[in-house]
Amino acid sequence: MADDVNGVLLLYNRPPGPDAATIMDHVRAFERYSRFNVWNVNTACGFPKALTSLEFRIVVLHYSLFGGAPYPLNKHFLRYLDSTDAYKIAFLQDEYHFCRPRFAFLNSYDVDCVYTLVEPAYWDEVYRRYTKVPKLVYTIPGYAAENLVELAEQITVPDEDRRIDVGYRGRTLPPYMGRGAREKAEIGLKFEDHARGHDLELDIAVDEESRIYGDNWFDFLANCRAVLGVEAGVSVFDLDDSVRTEYERLVAEKPDATFEEISEHVLTPKEGNIFYRTISPRHFEAATLRVCQILFEGSYSGMLEPMVHYIPLRKDFSNFDEVVERFRDRELRRTLTENAYRDLIASGKYSYRRFAENFDAELLSEGFDPAVGGDLAEGVAAALEEDRSRREAAIRRTAAIRRPFPGRAVLRPFLKPPLDSYRRWKYRRWEKRLASDARV
Repeated sequence: MADDVNGVLLLYNRPPGPDAATIMDHVRAFERYSRFNVWNVNTACGFPKALTSLEFRIVVLHYSLFGGAPYPLNKHFLRYLDSTDAYKIAFLQDEYHFCRPRFAFLNSYDVDCVYTLVEPAYWDEVYRRYTKVPKLVYTIPGYAAENLVELAEQITVPDEDRRIDVGYRGRTLPPYMGRGAREKAEIGLKFEDHARGHDLELDIAVDEESRIYGDNWFDFLANCRAVLGVEAGVSVFDLDDSVRTEYERLVAEKPDATFEEISEHVLTPKEGNIFYRTISPRHFEAATLRVCQILFEGSYSGMLEPMVHYIPLRKDFSNFDEVVERFRDRELRRTLTENAYRDLIASGKYSYRRFAENFDAELLSEGFDPAVGGDLAEGVAAALEEDRSRREAAIRRTAAIRRPFPGRAVLRPFLKPPLDSYRRWKYRRWEKRLASDARV
């Protein structure tokens, strides 16, 4: 018989390799700030044997588990989720695609609560229509990290000592995510184009190879007088996965199809079908490091106001000259950055500590009690550490497989088609199994 554990088991996925610091900030927030006892388990390291003898009252499935498909949960984790009577909470992000398997997963494993970036006005169209999840909670992708506030005190430099006028790192997303997703690349490319002849020191890139991770990202940001930005999210919410499927079919038939052709044949009917835009952790990072933000006009979850917290840039760049003029006003930059720091950081309203308080309040409303004996807490932690060396060996093997080697770039064009074909086959098989499980 499994031991009853009055606490939270948090499952997350952190494979080896570079990653955004905000992911682990979010993971660690539960353990650092919650009144409940929380035990974190990285699924990339494999299944801890001790879990079979522990019955947690609450299981949290972190959004890092749902970033790709199939999900990084092996048969042991899935068997555990299927057998436990725990109150299951899923934190979700990037909810706009691979919807059918996500809905099937939530139904198959009887998830009790979903923290979603979908605004409440659209819950009926998304989760209540396709799932039986009884409780939905609105959230945002990330919050202001206290450790970054401490780091900012060390690395923030005076405005006159910063090397870069305007910096940016973005990502070019697949066209099936709609026009909103293209903004992440367009703001960088078009700003760079419009800025020619304006005597601005730029450091802008939107390709995957130029992305910056860890403390290097914060060092880069701290050396910028301003940073570009857009709302997180996309403009096409692919509820039945038909948009992605049709996009893949069209591109297979016509590999050189332009975005406008794709939009005309695939995207137009779905553009803006579900509002899925939000503030992102990058806005909190810029505010913490007192970097002026030049942002596409948007709502930013109601937390940022134009000319109070940022310089607004129209999406057609029709006010570009005005933006540059405002940027050159050093006193205006100082005012905007101080306002952003005051309202987003110093206020504490958007801290991970406040996030954890709200998380605890939701659990308390469900009747859970955070009290647990110290001996039990230490015993559970020790049990989960018992086979740590075996599980760490698994993640080292994964790291070895992913390690770059001479000639990898040359081989990539030859290996990509069969790998993509294998991934699609694996995804279809996984999707069918989930759909079958959800019907049982």
